[in-house]
Amino acid sequence: MTKTALTAILLPASYLLGSIPTGYVIGRVKGIDIRQHGSGNPGTANVYRTLGAGPGILTFLADFLKGFIPAMIAMQFFYITASADFSKGHWWIPVTAGALAIAGHIWTPFLGFKGGKGVATAAGVFTALLPWPTAGAFVVFGIAVAITHHISVGSMSASVALPVLCYLLNKCGKLPYTIKPEDQLPFISLAVVVCAIIFYTHISNIRRILQGRELSFKHKADSK
Repeated sequence: MTKTALTAILLPASYLLGSIPTGYVIGRVKGIDIRQHGSGNPGTANVYRTLGAGPGILTFLADFLKGFIPAMIAMQFFYITASADFSKGHWWIPVTAGALAIAGHIWTPFLGFKGGKGVATAAGVFTALLPWPTAGAFVVFGIAVAITHHISVGSMSASVALPVLCYLLNKCGKLPYTIKPEDQLPFISLAVVVCAIIFYTHISNIRRILQGRELSFKHKADSK
């Protein structure tokens, strides 16, 4: 099978893998529809608050892998540094595979195109694509959550930090990268786009933060 044909399989598979509604499935296993509890979102934070640490961590890991697996496959088998041949390997393949996995999570066809907020899946994607900046973004996430006790604040802070760290570490040039400098602009551009999407999916959280009604990750909420 040609690489072109394999790419034609990889890209829709990335979307379908990303679209698996992990939090919803775990909720159903536990006997509830997670969309009817807490914030109503089938993501890690709401599963954690509603069902506890175990299901919350499982949701995060599964959602993380939904992004990491297709992006890593694309990086390992469909990416040739600075390639000019779009069919044999090029930056567009891992960038597109990662974007489709994130889109599948946020707009899953299995839940009427209303899924999670994309944070865990995006973390998986960028761990595969840009590991060092993503590690820094995880640190920013941890610090923001420790200070505010809001996972939403940590998620938005990390989404801002990621493209900034990509740019700064690229300028520094002292850390090993999975991609060459001449190919980094598309990857950094994806980080900027995903940052904007993360803020878009967190509009309701931003409203609650401004109103002082945002739930902390320690809060147990049974209703919206």
